[in-house]
Amino acid sequence: MDNLASLIVTSLIFTPVVGAIALLFFPSENKSLLRWFTLLVTLLVLLPTLWIALPGSDAVSFEINEAGVQKVVQTSWIPSFDIQFFLGVDGISFPLLMLTALISFLAMGASWTIDKYVKSYCVLYLLLLAGMMGVFLSLDFFLFYIFWEVMLLPMYFLIGVWGGPRKEYAAIKFFLYTLFGSVLMLIALLMLYFNSDLRQLSAEQLAAAHVASWDDAGQLMAAEVYKSKIDASEYPVHTFNILALQQLGQHTDVFDQALLFGKSIQWWAFVLLFIGFVIKVPSVPLHTWLPDAHVEAPTPVSMILAGVLLKMGGYGIVRICYPICPDAGYDLVWVVCIVGVTSMVYGAFAALAQKDFKRMVAYSSVSHMGYVVLGLGVWSATAGSVFDPISWSMGVKGALFQMIGHGISSAGMFFMVGVIYDRVHHRDLNQFGGLYGKMPIYTAMAMLLFFAGLGLPGLCGFIGEVFVVLSVWKLSATLAAISAAVVILTAAYILWAIQRVYLGPEYRGPHPEGLSEISLREMAIALPLCVLAVVLGVFPATMFRYMDATVDQQVADLVEWTEEVKLPKLRAEREEADQEVAANAP
Repeated sequence: MDNLASLIVTSLIFTPVVGAIALLFFPSENKSLLRWFTLLVTLLVLLPTLWIALPGSDAVSFEINEAGVQKVVQTSWIPSFDIQFFLGVDGISFPLLMLTALISFLAMGASWTIDKYVKSYCVLYLLLLAGMMGVFLSLDFFLFYIFWEVMLLPMYFLIGVWGGPRKEYAAIKFFLYTLFGSVLMLIALLMLYFNSDLRQLSAEQLAAAHVASWDDAGQLMAAEVYKSKIDASEYPVHTFNILALQQLGQHTDVFDQALLFGKSIQWWAFVLLFIGFVIKVPSVPLHTWLPDAHVEAPTPVSMILAGVLLKMGGYGIVRICYPICPDAGYDLVWVVCIVGVTSMVYGAFAALAQKDFKRMVAYSSVSHMGYVVLGLGVWSATAGSVFDPISWSMGVKGALFQMIGHGISSAGMFFMVGVIYDRVHHRDLNQFGGLYGKMPIYTAMAMLLFFAGLGLPGLCGFIGEVFVVLSVWKLSATLAAISAAVVILTAAYILWAIQRVYLGPEYRGPHPEGLSEISLREMAIALPLCVLAVVLGVFPATMFRYMDATVDQQVADLVEWTEEVKLPKLRAEREEADQEVAANAP
C-alpha cells in the first residue's frame, strides 16, 4: 500500500502533465471534446485527493494524528548537488492540496465560456494545475522553486491571451511582480543552501528530516550509515531538503553568521523570502498587480488566482520562513503583524471605494489575506507570557483556516460576478439593481457566498478571522482592536454591493434582456462552494482535524527554540550591554 500511496501522490503532479501532452494530439476544432477531456483530467486529480482525505485504516488515508510528513516520495534527481524529487504531505499542505484540486475542477467547469484558442487554453490550464500541486507537495527547496516558476508562464498567458481589454498590461504587471519575488527567493535559497551543513545534524535529526542518500548499488542508506559517511567529509555537506533546513535553523548556528549591517544570514534570508511570498499573498504595498490581474482575467482564471495562487504566499511563510529562519521571525514579529493589519485596513477601504464589481472583490482579497499574514506573524510565546503557545497556535491555525475559507468564498464571489458579466457584459455597480426579482436562485447563492466573505457566523469566513483576532490580543490589544474593526468595513462594502446589485427597484444597465436565471452548469459549480461555505462554518473541525497535529508540533518546536536558544541569547546581549554601559560610566 505504501507504493500505492506514493503512486497517488506522484500522480497529482503528473496526471495534468500527461493530460496536457495528450491534448496536443486532439483536433483543435472539437472544442467540446477538449473541454470535457480537460475536466476529466482535473477530476482525476480531485478524486485521489479525496481518497487520501477520507478517514480509513489503509496506507493511502491521511493520518490525522501524525504530525510529521506522510506519503513520502523520494528519489535522486540531480545527485551532484543532492537535489531530489522529494514529495510529501502534512497538516499544513494537505488542506491546501484539497482546496487546489477542488477549485481547479470547478474553475474548469466555469471555462465553458472560453471560446477562443480552446486547445491552448486547456493545455496551459493543466500545466498550471501541475505547478500548483507541485508547490504544495515539494519538500526539496529547489524542486519547490521549480514548481513556483512553472506556474508563472501559464498564468501569464491565461491572463494575457484570454483576458479583458487591458490584458497585456495586467499580464506583464503580474509577471514582473512575481518574477521580482522569485529572484529574491532564489537569492535566499542559494544563501541557505551554501551555508547549510548536514554534518551539524545527528542521525536522529537526519532521519526525522527524511534526509536520504543512496549508495553505489542504488540502495537507500540508513541514517546512521549516512551520518558516519558525511562526518568523514572535510567539506560542508549542503542540502536543499526543507525539513533538514528547518532542523539546521532551529538546532544549529550555521545560519547565524553576520552577513550585512550586523544582521545574520537567516535574518536576510527571512526578509528576502518574506518579500517574495507577500507579493504572492499579496500584501500592501506589493499588492497592486492583483486588482489589474483579476479585472482583466477571465472568470475561471480569477477563481484560480484568488482561490489557490494567493494561498501559496501564506503557505511559503508558514512552511519555509518561520521554521528555517526563527531568529528573524522573532525579531521581525512587529513588521510582519503591521504588514498584515495594514493590508486588512487598506484593502477594506479600497474595496469600499470601487465601482467595478470585480475590482471590489479583488481588493477584498487583499483585506482578507491580511488576516493570514497577521495570524502567521503572532509570535506570542515569549518569556513575558511564560512561553504559552496557545495564542500562537490559534493564530497559525486561524491563518490556515482563513486561507481555506477565503479560497472557497473568493472563488465563489468571482464566479458569481462572472455569471452576471456573461449576461450583461459590464461590471459597473451603479448600473445594477433588482437582480433578485429576475434571478432569485442565482441571487440566493451569490448572497450566501458574499456573506461567507463578510465573515458571517456560521459560514467559512468567520472562524479564521475570529481565531486570528483572538490570537493577536496577547501580542497587542491595539492590533487586535484594529483587526476586529476591519469586520465593520468588510460588512460595509459587501452589504453595499449586495444592495446595489441584487436589491433595489430595477436593473438600470445595458442588455436587460440577458438577465436569465442561473443555468444547471453554473449551479453545479456554485452549489459545492455554497455547501462547503456552510459546512466549514458550522463544522470547522472537519478541516482543523487535518491541521492540528502538524501545527501543534511546529509551534511546540519553535516555542522550545525560543525558550532554549533565543532567550539565553537575549539575556547575554542584555548583560553585555549593561557591562558596556557600566564600563563607560564616569
